[in-house]
Amino acid sequence: MADMAALNEALLGSGANIGEINALRKRFSSVKAGRFAQHCSPAKIFQVVLSDVVGDRLDVIASGPACADAATTEEAVKIANRYGIVMTGAMKRLIRQETPKSLGNVETQITGSVGELCRGASRAAEKRGYIPYILTTTLDCEAREAGCFIAAITREAASGEAVFKKPCALIMGGETVVHLRGDGKGGRNQELALAAAEGIKGLDGVAILSAGSDGSDGTDGPTDAAGGVVGGGTWAFLAERGLDGPRFLDDNDSYSALAAVDALVKTGPTGTNVNDLVVVLATGQSLTRKESAENQAGDGGSPVACLA
Repeated sequence: MADMAALNEALLGSGANIGEINALRKRFSSVKAGRFAQHCSPAKIFQVVLSDVVGDRLDVIASGPACADAATTEEAVKIANRYGIVMTGAMKRLIRQETPKSLGNVETQITGSVGELCRGASRAAEKRGYIPYILTTTLDCEAREAGCFIAAITREAASGEAVFKKPCALIMGGETVVHLRGDGKGGRNQELALAAAEGIKGLDGVAILSAGSDGSDGTDGPTDAAGGVVGGGTWAFLAERGLDGPRFLDDNDSYSALAAVDALVKTGPTGTNVNDLVVVLATGQSLTRKESAENQAGDGGSPVACLA
C-alpha cells in the first residue's frame, strides 16, 4: 500500500495524463486492466460506466476492471522511464506481467461523459440568453498552457472579429494536467483560471470559469475549491493587493491568488465526476470604471458580477 501511495503521488505531480497514469496503476492491481472480468469468467458482466476520461476509453476509466487492456508492458515501462517514476523491486516484477488483451464476457453501456456535461452547459447558457458554442470535449494539455490559449480565444470573442456572435458562451470539456514545480496549493482548474486571467487583463464584459465536475471535495488539488472564475479585472485586483500573479503561477499556488480576489469556485461535492468544464462568457458590453468599482466593492471583487 505504501508503494501504491508513493506511485500515485509521483504520477499526479509528474504531468502525465490520465491514460499514462492508469497504464501504470492498473499494473499493480489484481482487479484492474480486465482482471476483474477475467476472475468472473465464464459469468457474464454488464457494466454501466460513468466516464471521467477524455475520449471515453474503457480501458482507462477506473483502470478498466472489466475491459481488455490496450496498454502493453513495454508501453508501461516507457511511461515509468519518461516521468522518472521510482519503483521498488516488487513493482518492477509486477510491471512485467502482461494484462488480459481480450475478454468475451462483457457488455458495456456508457451513461454519462464530458460530452454530455458540455451539452448540459450549452443548454443552460442558452436559457440565460447566451449563444453557446461547444469548442471541444477533449481539452488535454498543461493547465497553464490551456489557460493562455483560452485567454487568446476570449480576446478574439471580445473583439468581435471572430465567428462567435455575442453574447456568447464558449464551452470546453476535458482534463488538463499540472507539472508540479513549486510547493503552493491549487489544482488544474485553479491554475488554468489564473493563467487565463493574465491573458484577459483589462477586457470588459468577459469571464472564464474552469471547474471540476466533482465539485469542491478536494479533487482539484488538495483544496476545498472546484476551480476558479476570472474576469478582465482579476489581474488588476491582484496587483492592487500587492500580489505578483506570475510568482503564484510559478509556485503552483493558484489557490492563494484566487482566494485573495474572491475568485475561487466552491460548490461542495456533486457526487459525480465526468471531467472538467471550461466556460468563456463574452457579453459584448463594456463596463465603466464606476460600474467595475461598484461590482468589486459589492461582492469582494467577484469577476462575474457584471455577467450574472
